Amino acid sequence: MASSNSIPIPITAVEAVKNRVQTAYEHPWAVRFCHWLNTVSLFVMAGSGLQIFRAFPSFGPKIPQRDILHVPKSLALGGWLGGALQWHMTFAWIYVATGAFYVAYQIFSGNYRQPLIVPKDLSGVWPMIRHYFFFGRKPAQTEVYNPLQKMAYTSAIVLGLLSVLTGIVLYNPVQFSLLASLMGGFHWARVWHFCVLCALLLFVLGHLIMVILHGWNNFTSMLTGWKRNPEYMP
Repeated sequence: MASSNSIPIPITAVEAVKNRVQTAYEHPWAVRFCHWLNTVSLFVMAGSGLQIFRAFPSFGPKIPQRDILHVPKSLALGGWLGGALQWHMTFAWIYVATGAFYVAYQIFSGNYRQPLIVPKDLSGVWPMIRHYFFFGRKPAQTEVYNPLQKMAYTSAIVLGLLSVLTGIVLYNPVQFSLLASLMGGFHWARVWHFCVLCALLLFVLGHLIMVILHGWNNFTSMLTGWKRNPEYMP
């Protein structure tokens, strides 16, 4: 019988490999800065926007007025129409400036490849939906974000742009009359602005659920930039 030339690996060495901690720098400072600043801006604009909507809770002509939705005062910010407008416009400029900085950083640093979905990712969207919603097998992760996450983040960027465009029409419909006409007029611009808000809040809700499901490690990585033992690392 041929003798084996294999050398047994000590148990302590096996345990050391198992307990090895790997870290990856997933989120640069600019991404983290924009993430948290825009989070605050979004919620301030949502609250103040609801207070503005409370002044005329309808999407149709002002006369006759038909209230389509009654927003509780506890969800609104600003106290009255004038106060809400001040809150809204102040943080709208912060929101726009932060968004412009984020886009510029992603383009010039080349980091845009991380969150944006590309055609090669499309085939991986359904397997992730099947995993999250139908308890299917979890596909192997090879990048920072899986295809479904990339689709969600790309959609959030598009929604952010739409929120700005519809907001511009509501802010100054005369100077931006062409843009207003493309949206169907001022009243429809209000509808689209409100729909974009609802879509962004749904994104935030789904985002929070995913953070909870994936654990504390994901949350701390958006604070420090570093993630411990990411799945895509060997």
